[in-house]
Amino acid sequence: MRAALSLDLDNKWSYMKTHGDAGWDAFPSYLDVVVPRALDMLRQLQLRITFFVVGQDAEIAANEEAFAQLRESGHEIGNHSFYHQPWMHRQTAQEIASELARAEESIERCTAQRPRGFRGPGFVHSPVLLQTLANRGYAYDASSLPTFIGPLARAYYFRASKLTPEQRREREDLFGRFGDGFRPNRRYTVNTESAALTEIPVTTFPLLRTPIHISYVLYIAAISRSAALAYFGSALALCKITQTEPSILLHPLDFLSARECPELGFFPAMNLDAGMKRDLVMQALRTLACRFEVKPLHELAALPKAGRLEVSAAEEPS
Repeated sequence: MRAALSLDLDNKWSYMKTHGDAGWDAFPSYLDVVVPRALDMLRQLQLRITFFVVGQDAEIAANEEAFAQLRESGHEIGNHSFYHQPWMHRQTAQEIASELARAEESIERCTAQRPRGFRGPGFVHSPVLLQTLANRGYAYDASSLPTFIGPLARAYYFRASKLTPEQRREREDLFGRFGDGFRPNRRYTVNTESAALTEIPVTTFPLLRTPIHISYVLYIAAISRSAALAYFGSALALCKITQTEPSILLHPLDFLSARECPELGFFPAMNLDAGMKRDLVMQALRTLACRFEVKPLHELAALPKAGRLEVSAAEEPS
């Protein structure tokens, strides 16, 4: 069976912006640390994955070296929006198209790749966004996180934030809604007015629908390393049994500690040492690679559908 692996290259400023922290508009970055660490790990594991890039970062001179390394690495580059606003799905079709276009141009200029896939910031999605992606010729969307616990994650995020009531309303879809737990947990086709689009959800634990992306595994590891690895291994085993091709997600904070990035120390598992995190991530990804043939998302999207599930964009939750 195949599996997909991706890394959302959310930068320090984008987390600070969503959290309502001052100073985000100076665009502080940790890409010069995260990108080499991630690429080194992937080289050791001999894995090719998808990096979802924020267009704004591709226009900042300080990030040129990190993007040069990505360009030479041979990994797929996807679109993670230009402004990384978890409320972009509420924009008009024209506004969404404009943001996608600007991100595409910036990303292609820095990486020599035109994105064929998209993931919404904060896993946001809407029928209008899906229709706009199809209109622009995207092969797939990877914004769905079929879990029931999105509201809990959002509440945790808000608890440590400095957001105004208006900003909280803007972010009220961050990490999804309870009803997302009923969405499909495997690849399916979304039919829009202009073209069909493959949806590749970020896989959650089959049946339980709790997250299994690497950040969540590290959260558990902050309590018990053995429990975290057993949880991840059990999820992969159930993916095999249910014939669910896992799409596993990495984040930059999986490679950093609070000591290296104190502004984001409120995130779970940031109390773990960066070296310890690296060892845990390596072990989890080795387990994934031993059980599945790991591919970038665009290669998974191009395969025949594992099931026959098809929905229209209008049927997708808004």
